[in-house]
Order: sequence, then C-alpha cells, then structure tokens
Amino acid sequence: MAEPLKNLLHPGVVTAIADRLDAACPAFEHARFEALAGDGLEALELMQRSLQIRDALIATLPQSFPQAAAALADCLPSDGLPGLSGWALLPVTQYVAARGIDDFELSLSLLRALTPHFTSEFGIRVFIDRDQDRALAIIGSWVTDANHHVRRLASEGTRPRLPWAMRLPKLIRDPQPILPILKALIDDPEDYVRRSVANSLNDIAKDHPDLVADFVAGHMAGASPERRQLLRHASRTLLKQGHGAALSNFGFAAPAGIEAAFSLDRSEIALGESLVFKLAVRHTEKTAQKIMIDYAVHHRKANGTTSPKVFKWTSATLEPGATIEVEKRHAIRPITTRRYYPGAHRVVILVNGQEAADADFHLSVDE
Repeated sequence: MAEPLKNLLHPGVVTAIADRLDAACPAFEHARFEALAGDGLEALELMQRSLQIRDALIATLPQSFPQAAAALADCLPSDGLPGLSGWALLPVTQYVAARGIDDFELSLSLLRALTPHFTSEFGIRVFIDRDQDRALAIIGSWVTDANHHVRRLASEGTRPRLPWAMRLPKLIRDPQPILPILKALIDDPEDYVRRSVANSLNDIAKDHPDLVADFVAGHMAGASPERRQLLRHASRTLLKQGHGAALSNFGFAAPAGIEAAFSLDRSEIALGESLVFKLAVRHTEKTAQKIMIDYAVHHRKANGTTSPKVFKWTSATLEPGATIEVEKRHAIRPITTRRYYPGAHRVVILVNGQEAADADFHLSVDE
C-alpha cells in the first residue's frame, strides 16, 4: 500500500525546518516552533499539517516580514550546498501568502526563489487576488526566466481553477489578462512548462469555450508537433463535449453515415472488477471521415441520478465502407475522487462528441 500523502510532512521535517531557521535567524524561537508545529501533528491530514507548521512559523519568526523573508531565503539550497526543499517548503509558501501581503514585491520575489525547490503556485494566488494588475505585471516578466520552474510558475500559478488551490474569480470571469503569459510560453522548450500552459487553457475552456477554440485556431498554422500536442491537450474538455469549432481545429466534423455496434461483456459487476467494451464502427458515406471515439460512464449518485465522466479512447480515419473494431477494459475500482453507489449505470459511446451507442450495467457495492 502506498504511503499516505500526509506523511510527507512528519516530525523530522519540523526538526529540519527548525534547524535551518535556527542557523539563519538568531531571533527565531526554535524550541517554541518545534512544540507548536509538532503538537498532535501525526493525527492531522496533509494540508492541516502544513497549516499548523505555517502557524508555528507565524508565531516564532520575527514580526518584521523583511527580516523573516531574508532568513527563509537563507534556508534554501545554494551553490551546491543543501537546504530546505520539497514538501518542507509548502508551509513556507503558505507563510509568505499569510504574512507577506503588505510586502508585495518582496513576497513575490521570495516565492520566485522558492519555486525551483518546491512549487510556489499556491502561494502567489493571494497576491493575484489582492491586486491582479500589479501581480501579473511582475509574474508576466517571469516568462523569460532561465529557470523552467519559474517559467512554469507564471502559467501554473495563474490558472483560474488550479486544483487544490483558491480560485481566482476575476480570471474566471475574464481570462484575457493571462493570455499574454500563455502565448509567451506556448513554445517553451520544456514539456513541463507546455503542459502547464495546456492545463491553464483547459481551465479557461470550462467558462469560455469559444475563446479557447479561437485561441487554438489562431496558433495552429505552422505549429510544431510539440505545439500541436499542447493545443490538443488544451482542447481536451472541448473535444469531449463535442464543441464544433474545437473539433474542426483538429480535422473532426459532425459524424455522418456512422453505424456503431456496442456491447459489454457482462451486465452486472461488483466494485473492484472490470468491464470489457467491444465496439464496431462502420462508415457508410462515400468520402473518408476522421473520427474520434470517446466513452462516457454515467455513474450513479446518492440521489439516484447519474453523472457522466468522459474517457478518451481512440481516433481513426475511416474510408468509405470501412469498419473499425476496438476493445477496451475499464476498471470500476475505488478511487479517492469518487464514491460509487450501487444500482444502474450506463456507458455511452461518443463519436466526434455525439452519442452513437450505449449499454447499461448494474453495479453492486459491498457496504
């Protein structure tokens, strides 16, 4: 069994933070920090642990934020020498967000210095929320930074709907201010950065589908394979939804002359088992057609209704009269992001975003 995420912040991390700060800041209250940060730590979940350590930093570092910021910067790895890195820096980024809001430029500079050692994407968001124009003017300058972690911070930290983080309502309503950042990074040499750009565009597509479809269309001409992959990943939600312009961007059209035969290997399944899907798609038109096949599992909810989750499957170009036959195994197993309920479920086949076939199954769940 995998180690619980919460164990990434353990008493040894608290001691490491204390030792580093003790060496960097004579005014730091070492013993009090360890007592506050470690009090009942192992009974807490990951984010609770981080916030408790953050609060201990607030209580024991100097009240002068510039003095505290200098001490924290001195704790980072430098010139080949070890320092604080990894998950030990999560509460540090949270500390900066909590205590540095009135020292705007200093705080963003510190978060920029932190991010190569542990992402500061959660920490910069309070600054964007407080003064979006000022924050984006600073963050936007990071797109040419030599360090790819800093460049990624510019795109990842400004995502309107970043998972696990506070949302940015102004950017959800109007994402135009971050488009220059995304444009600047669209051909970044690091895949790590480009995937962040794609994820940000996908976030935007949930609220502004036409804007993203137009953005993609405007960046397709002469696109390298890497950029094309980015644009496809950025369009994944729109493609699953069958958005017409998004489909057109990648050569897909509304399906015509498509006949689909779909079956499941069983009609009843227990949680933890797998279903096998079998699908045959025949093309009856006189011209070739490019098709994208996805499927949606309509999961039963507590109130008896169902909610679809779309999964990617395959793509193909069908010549006139041609048939493609595909098979897939889909596991129905416990995951942390979904609770399964017993009863009727449905699988729907989507061809270029439109329903083409479906089948039902019954799920049993041991309580």
